[in-house]
Amino acid sequence: MNLANRITIARITMIPLFMLCFYFYSNVASSEQAPIWTTMSYVLTVFLFVLAAGTDKLDGYVARKYNQITNLGKLLDPLADKLLISAALIMMAEAGMVPGWMAVIIIGREFAITALRMAASGRGIALAADQFGKIKMVLQVIAITAVLLHNFPFSLFTTFPVDQALLAAATFVTLLSGCNYIIRNLSYFK
Repeated sequence: MNLANRITIARITMIPLFMLCFYFYSNVASSEQAPIWTTMSYVLTVFLFVLAAGTDKLDGYVARKYNQITNLGKLLDPLADKLLISAALIMMAEAGMVPGWMAVIIIGREFAITALRMAASGRGIALAADQFGKIKMVLQVIAITAVLLHNFPFSLFTTFPVDQALLAAATFVTLLSGCNYIIRNLSYFK
């Protein structure tokens, strides 16, 4: 197994750790029984999410630079992205940090595009991700990080909920990118 695929697998293994830290943080924080553990689990939650999201660029860079692009990597990389974003949104929706409908739109788009790609793959067609989808992913990561940080550092300058505005923008761009992807690739299914 090459380095790029190992990085992707490491990202996937960070997801349950992120979820465990988030769960511990959100449950212990409300009970106020162990403030040091609450703080540590919060820091670990944010760190693991940012680290996992950051390795997305790293594995792609390594795969291209060292010619390590494989079919396994093509399968695992987008799967890791979807799992990370979905896990974060589900945990945050359960904790009341994001509206459930936004989580449903973002996760629903990911399932719809994955289904479209699988259907195309069954016909021997490989549907590549476009630039709009990459922008969507970056915006989702920024928005989720801002929500995890409870609007920090924006809260230093304004009372406006920039984190929620970023999340709304990410939801809108996610919906647009999904529609664009379907329309752009519709000709393959006629």
